Amino acid sequence: MIKKILIANRGEIACRVIKSAQQMGIKTVAVYSDADKNALHVSMADEAVHIGASPASESYLIIDKIIDACKQTNADAVHPGYGFLSENAQFASALADNDIAFIGPNIKAIKVMGDKIASKLFAEKAGVNIVPGNTDLIESPEQAVKTANQVGYPVMIKASAGGGGKGMRVAYNDAEAAQGYTLAKSEAMSSFGDDRIFIEKFIEDPRHIEIQILADKHGTCLYLVERECSIQRRNQKVVEEAPSSFLTPETRKKMGEQSVALAKAVDYESAGTVEFIVDKEQNFYFLEMNTRLQVEHPVTELITGIDLVEQMIKIAAGEKLNLQQSDIKINGWAIESRIYAEDPFRNFLPSTGRLTKYFPPAEQIKNGLTIRNDTGVYHGGEIAIYYDPMIAKLCTHAPTRAEAISHMADALDQFIIKGISHNIPFVAALMQHPDWQSGDISTSFIAKTYPDGFERAEIPADIKAEICAIAVYLDHKQNIKKAAISTQNSHQVSQHRVIKIDNEYINLTLDSSGKKTTVTHGNNSYILNSNWDLGAPLWSGQINGSHKHFKIDAILNGFEIEHKAYKAVVKIFSKREAELDKKMPIKIASDTSNLLLCPMPGMLNSIDVKVGDIVEIGQALCVVEAMKMENVLTAEKTATVKAVNFSAGESLKVDDVIVEFEID
Repeated sequence: MIKKILIANRGEIACRVIKSAQQMGIKTVAVYSDADKNALHVSMADEAVHIGASPASESYLIIDKIIDACKQTNADAVHPGYGFLSENAQFASALADNDIAFIGPNIKAIKVMGDKIASKLFAEKAGVNIVPGNTDLIESPEQAVKTANQVGYPVMIKASAGGGGKGMRVAYNDAEAAQGYTLAKSEAMSSFGDDRIFIEKFIEDPRHIEIQILADKHGTCLYLVERECSIQRRNQKVVEEAPSSFLTPETRKKMGEQSVALAKAVDYESAGTVEFIVDKEQNFYFLEMNTRLQVEHPVTELITGIDLVEQMIKIAAGEKLNLQQSDIKINGWAIESRIYAEDPFRNFLPSTGRLTKYFPPAEQIKNGLTIRNDTGVYHGGEIAIYYDPMIAKLCTHAPTRAEAISHMADALDQFIIKGISHNIPFVAALMQHPDWQSGDISTSFIAKTYPDGFERAEIPADIKAEICAIAVYLDHKQNIKKAAISTQNSHQVSQHRVIKIDNEYINLTLDSSGKKTTVTHGNNSYILNSNWDLGAPLWSGQINGSHKHFKIDAILNGFEIEHKAYKAVVKIFSKREAELDKKMPIKIASDTSNLLLCPMPGMLNSIDVKVGDIVEIGQALCVVEAMKMENVLTAEKTATVKAVNFSAGESLKVDDVIVEFEID
């Protein structure tokens, strides 16, 4: 049996592997870069080894450093997690040469299935439907344009190695094909150390459905039902679920059996995933095979009760699977929301910095409902620019899909993150969308639902009324505390409030006795019952008998209050204060139209203009890299470059002025 596992990864997946290993009584070793010195996975492991500088190319991607760490700690096995070296055949071979077990498939499977071009050819020979395209390697932007025209627009430009949405671009014309090739190639090299690119037909509005497989070294191979991953943004999955609300049992069986046949053809062992795109008629096409543990594996674990990491470890140790296909059942419904360090209100640009508050909902199983949170961060920790922006994977499990969605919405309401931007408001909005709730989705769902970017919707009247009631409740609690400090009689605290919300002034009255507080607005009354402690960032309690959660931030004369996907700034005044507030002038924002501001923290990869250049609308000005993604900043109007304030290779902060213009 394996005695000590080194996890050649970081973040939430390293923590996830450590948990299963510890439950099995197996010692663990973490590796870490400079940026991860104080990371959660380092503190969770039994031992930790420093392996280099912060960029992955100088630490997590260096095979020799991982091997050396194994030797230092006498680790007899390595779990690669996902990303980094997880699908690197050279890494698996190096481990074998040093008598270290690789907790993953054999080298043949990694070479064939870990390469998107080779796997497509292999699948085609095995009789699996594949997406039309050209599997020749693309060597230049000119060749990309030529091939794209041969295949027919739209096309998908893809890195042969890796996954996770990195090194992928959709092109609808020649200009996009040329630029997409350059960006995909650069991202692939940065993320995977392999910049091979190919092009295939982009099938519009499909569903992305994948089959989880599990195979041992003794010939047994099973499929563990499917996951639907159609809610994607820029080819990066955002929300996943298991099972799919779309597949019939017949299609599920066909996809599962094809996945098993493909795995057996390559002598697969360990956990793996066969990904398909599925059209509206349930025709499915092989997309790729991931020879590793998937990010979204928790939803499969929740509906099957099978610990995939535990099974991977046992398989690597040579044990037989103690399961048959007939043992695999679907128990309820599971949903995973990926919580990212990104700003959904600024085109999902990455966000970095310190987590001044990080309070996820409590993990629990209660009344048939489950909350699970796989994470690699902690309150007070740092989100660095060098790695993937994932903060956590929040999962819920319930008897039905509708209950799992409702439970997810409730869990998101309890998830508090401060100090950086994050996508919780966006995911919360998805949970409320009727098409998502009905299962009417495709991979273009986000792009079509938010074509002009994501913005908060107008607050519905019923939720606005509840937010106002909460604000009055919070203000009253504060005033009671102030009265106690000043020895003022609490009965002298005013029961009347003027609420300012969305530039509207609303008169409310309050009656408080014990835990219950009644707030009245006209003919409507709201009875609040809560154990909220003064200063707590989350209000949980009942409003008119219905249990709800509201996130709270105190501001001058009021509060910022969030609930579901909505956020309101609420000011609370006396009658006289409200009269004076109405007379206050409105602050006018400064004009920055003649400046190119950095929209995110990152590294300036290239600057494509110089002083005196005349730029046109849409012209590329520079490329900023953050969290393994390259972002092209373009001109919004015709102008002359007045000043260039940074050079390639320099670090940037949010709102740094990269270029100044003279507007004609």
